[in-house]
Amino acid sequence: MNAHLEPTLDLLQRLVAYPTVSADSNLALIADLATRLSDAGARVDLYQDDTGNKANLFATLGPEDSGGLLLSGHTDVVPVADQDWTSDPFSLHERDGRVFGRGTCDMKGFIAAATVMAAEYGKRELKRPIHFAFTYDEEVGCLGARALVPELRKRGLVPAMAILGEPTQMRVIEGHKGCCEYTVRFSGLEGHGSAPGKGVNAVEYAVRYVTRLMQLGEVLKSRAPLSGRFDPPWTTINIGRLHGGVAHNVIASRAELDWEMRPVQRDDSDFVNKSIATYIETELLPEMRAVHPEAEIATEIIGEVCGLDVMDDNAARDLVSDLLGANGTDVVSFGTEGGLFQELGTSVVVCGPGSIEQAHKADEFLALDQLSACLDMLDGLGAQMATTA
Repeated sequence: MNAHLEPTLDLLQRLVAYPTVSADSNLALIADLATRLSDAGARVDLYQDDTGNKANLFATLGPEDSGGLLLSGHTDVVPVADQDWTSDPFSLHERDGRVFGRGTCDMKGFIAAATVMAAEYGKRELKRPIHFAFTYDEEVGCLGARALVPELRKRGLVPAMAILGEPTQMRVIEGHKGCCEYTVRFSGLEGHGSAPGKGVNAVEYAVRYVTRLMQLGEVLKSRAPLSGRFDPPWTTINIGRLHGGVAHNVIASRAELDWEMRPVQRDDSDFVNKSIATYIETELLPEMRAVHPEAEIATEIIGEVCGLDVMDDNAARDLVSDLLGANGTDVVSFGTEGGLFQELGTSVVVCGPGSIEQAHKADEFLALDQLSACLDMLDGLGAQMATTA
């Protein structure tokens, strides 16, 4: 096991204890990380959101130059409500070579490892900068990274390479699908359930909307690239939540739908959005407004985050592959903030400890050998930045 494992576990215990569910503040955790990075000699900047309850952290060790390497992770975690945990999700528990707790693999384990290694990087005479980006609200639309990237562009600060430590079991991931998330609100006209024709049932129209989405989902299968590497190889649609109505015998005047799409190619998201917009304007709304002129269907874009494109020239992929002795690379269907950094002009790879199969579930865990392997990789990266100009 890596010599830095114990201090990393100590820090991970602290990080897990911060209940940074996306709906809540991450400021206490960010303040803790800022202090530790500052103590390691890093120049630290914090960027708060408009509410003042969330913040991104961006820190740099080494030369003031652009370029260099970025280590990036998100600080928010998904909720634990309605999950059957066998231990306190916000307290780190170790057993059978694993540590359990919300965020252990997604992705506070990587953040803890990168922060601990920062102290080691600070002792080296770095030839190229090492940057750290710890963001908020990745789980709800990559809101933090979407705010951070323009700040970096404004500063003219473009890392040459970026490693996003999402859980990949330390596999080298060079591409992933995009992620588009939407909330759709249906407003109809309530009435007595015995006379459904005198009202506009928002739930019924929401169900028709969902049915059209599922039909489009089938069409997307035929649009999959012939040489697709994703599993599944086509753009997918998922219905996350549908809620509406108040009682058995009342026509539902309100309904709310959450759904997402994972585009393989950007044309697919355009195809779906244009198709569903046409369906609303030509069929659903005219029918609703024939009964109730004030009926409405309103779509809120929670997030439209681009995928990570596979590039022939990818210095980050090549560097991590060399350090790990990897025989090949892969792509994944889950999304990350990687596409946003790629749009900045940075070469991006996704590689981190733990398995995505454990993320978002009760008894989320991170295997200690995975965390140790991550620390070995980060140690090697520090040596690279200290010896190569």
